[in-house]
Amino acid sequence: MEHTLSRRGFFKLGLIAAALPVPAFASQGLFEPERRLGFHSLHTGEQAELPYWVAGEYVPESLAEINHVLRDHRTGDVAAIDTRLLDLLHRVSAAVGASQPFQVISGYRSPASNQMLAKNSSGVATRSLHMQGKAIDVRLPGIALADLRNAGLMLRGGGVGYYPGSNFVHLDVGRVRTWGG
Repeated sequence: MEHTLSRRGFFKLGLIAAALPVPAFASQGLFEPERRLGFHSLHTGEQAELPYWVAGEYVPESLAEINHVLRDHRTGDVAAIDTRLLDLLHRVSAAVGASQPFQVISGYRSPASNQMLAKNSSGVATRSLHMQGKAIDVRLPGIALADLRNAGLMLRGGGVGYYPGSNFVHLDVGRVRTWGG
C-alpha cells in the first residue's frame, strides 16, 4: 500500500524537521547528505548556487565562493560568513519551500561601510552582526516577505528584523529577538 503525503502535511513535516536541533535531526535519520544554498547579490549581480555541506563536512571551496558573493559590495572586503548563518538560511529556505536563490541586499559589511550606514540611518546598529559575518538581509522570489519572517521567527536561530517598506528580512545568529514591521 502506497502512502502519500499532502502538500500541507509535507510542509508541516519540513517545519518540524527544520526546527529540530542538529543532534535530534541526526538521531532521527533525517540528516540530509547535502545542504545547498543559492545567492544572488543584488548589488553586484553575482550568483552562486552550490552545496556548502556534503556528507557531514563543510566544503571549503563553496564557503570561499559564498564569502566572495556575500562580500561588502562597497569596499570589496571579504570575510568568513558564519556557517551557523548558512545553516539557518538552509533551514529557512526549506521551511518556506523556496525554489529560488536568496536575493541578498547585505551580507558581510566592513566596519567602514557599517559606520557610514549607521551615520545615515537610525536603523543600522553601530555594532552590527553584519561586521562579523553573522547577519544577512535577504528576500526570496516567490515567497511572501511575511512568510520569510515567520520562518525565521519559528526557527528561533537568532535575530529577525522585518522591513516590509524596504522589502527585506534581516536574519542573524545572535541572540533570539525580533523588531520591525
